[in-house]
Amino acid sequence: MDGRYFANVSLQYLIENLTNNTFISLDAFRPELVLCATIVAMLLVRVVGLSRFISPFILALAGALVGLWQAAPWEYLYDKSVGGEIFTGLLVYDHLSVYFRSMLLCFLVLFVLFTRLSGIPDREDGADFYTLVFGATLGMCLMASANHLLTVFLAVEMASVPSYALAGMLKGRRLSSEAALKYAVYGAGAAGVMLYGISLLSGVLGTAHLPTMAIRLSELLRPENLEAGIGADKHGVLALGGLMLTVGLAFKLSAVPFHFWCPDVFEGASAEVNAFLSVASKAAALALLIRVAVGLGYSADHDALSPTNSQPLVVAGMFSVADDPPVAENKTASVANLGATKSVSTQSESAEVTTESVSETSSSMTAQQRNKALQPVRTYIATLIAFIAAITCTFGNLAAYGQTNIKRLLAYSTIAHAGYMMMPVAAAISLLDGNLLDAQIAIAAVAFYIGIYLFMNLGAFAIVAFLRNDMRSEEIADYAGLIRQCPGVVICMGIILLSLLGLPPLGGFIAKFAAFVAVAEAQMWWLLVIGGLNTAISVFYYVRVLKVMVFDPEPDTRGPVNVSLFGSLPGAFIFAITLPVALIIIRPGLLVDLADAAAKILM
Repeated sequence: MDGRYFANVSLQYLIENLTNNTFISLDAFRPELVLCATIVAMLLVRVVGLSRFISPFILALAGALVGLWQAAPWEYLYDKSVGGEIFTGLLVYDHLSVYFRSMLLCFLVLFVLFTRLSGIPDREDGADFYTLVFGATLGMCLMASANHLLTVFLAVEMASVPSYALAGMLKGRRLSSEAALKYAVYGAGAAGVMLYGISLLSGVLGTAHLPTMAIRLSELLRPENLEAGIGADKHGVLALGGLMLTVGLAFKLSAVPFHFWCPDVFEGASAEVNAFLSVASKAAALALLIRVAVGLGYSADHDALSPTNSQPLVVAGMFSVADDPPVAENKTASVANLGATKSVSTQSESAEVTTESVSETSSSMTAQQRNKALQPVRTYIATLIAFIAAITCTFGNLAAYGQTNIKRLLAYSTIAHAGYMMMPVAAAISLLDGNLLDAQIAIAAVAFYIGIYLFMNLGAFAIVAFLRNDMRSEEIADYAGLIRQCPGVVICMGIILLSLLGLPPLGGFIAKFAAFVAVAEAQMWWLLVIGGLNTAISVFYYVRVLKVMVFDPEPDTRGPVNVSLFGSLPGAFIFAITLPVALIIIRPGLLVDLADAAAKILM
């Protein structure tokens, strides 16, 4: 596009189209708006001093339930018309975003109930605590829908900053303050590196819009340009930028080598906060990893990008490849229009990767040609993710073996499961070179894994929290002989730990089996072997906890433990969370169908 094209763009047209697109997009943004409204209500209750009359728990539970109802996964996941960009390309609204957003809001409902039963937070800090939780959840919902690298960064920071404060919510405890400080320092470093990587990628490609970046990459890597050496000097910068972007994603996933914060934070923070970080944060980070990996490595048909049939606009230097805007009839532009035109023209000239524009690139290369040119990008992404997944699950399982604190053990278990869940993502990117259906099945395996993982880890940390309230200890040695005082809770803990191990016929086995099948379909045999060996290694530390709870004699220093499975609300909550993990094998169809629908139109 030359300067004459942009000279005809009317500022009035841009403003009107931006306004119209925003109002149309709000309908797909209803759950996030509910979260925002709940945060505002919570802050007003806190500022005005109404917390004595209006319980923050009631507000939080109502906001979470309404948000889940507005997400309506049962309606949109089977609607084939759902899919496209919103807010002029900053976010994308499709089945994957609906699924992960629904999972986050479902977890939020369960988490609010869990914190009420466990007693953290108290009534005084309730408004502050739930405000931070809802703010982090809002950022995580944006992570699942991000379609632009600036949105990626903002969403990650929106999810991370409240989490730093949540890690230090236990006032007066040195370990809690230390956990918050370490988390914030690591997070700041990872955010800086990620932002620098974003600047490298968007600077070389001239855009931060993920679909447009894929087009620019395909043009840069087209065979004739490679043979002529055009853009060869940019390949190293792009590879470095991709590595730096991966740092931020790996930090949110607590993937090796950016996992150092996780064990210390989990030990210092409360079990309730650990449950939030281990489930919600991992789900959002995996959704974002899929968005970035598929967005950069696969170029879809751009005629179907917008569900509203409205023309995407100029956003942060990004130009869409949709229909041209109407040409201004008045050739004498106003001062404002001339200024806008000059700015747009300057952005377009600086964004050129080669002599061809995005519009010319898309017309000169079909989707099949673009995806063939992007094959080196997919190989790079798949290899990087697979390598990180392999070392992450290996380190997590090996480090968990020597832990004496149950929260640190579950922290390393969380790290290991992050590695397992990254494996099918690497397989999906690799499978994009062949049958797209196999790639979609791999993405569905990740979505299914998250659905099971939600109940497994929430159940594990719920048991830890309720036992802590009764025993005043979180050391594994103090769990000795609990089978004789609260057999129901020990049985539930055994089901959850064996499910985390991946023992059939529990839910964790189905999730891990689906992930390994995706890896096998991608013929990543070395990664499959590493996953199988790590599953065998994890037997020792999961079973060791059960051995202590069942066979070891009770310590003399411990008093009676009164956590009854059926005689109390905490016990009923533990039973309700454990039930899906144990019985998913009987009727896995619902979650399987939802996971399949989540990956249906991603590619």
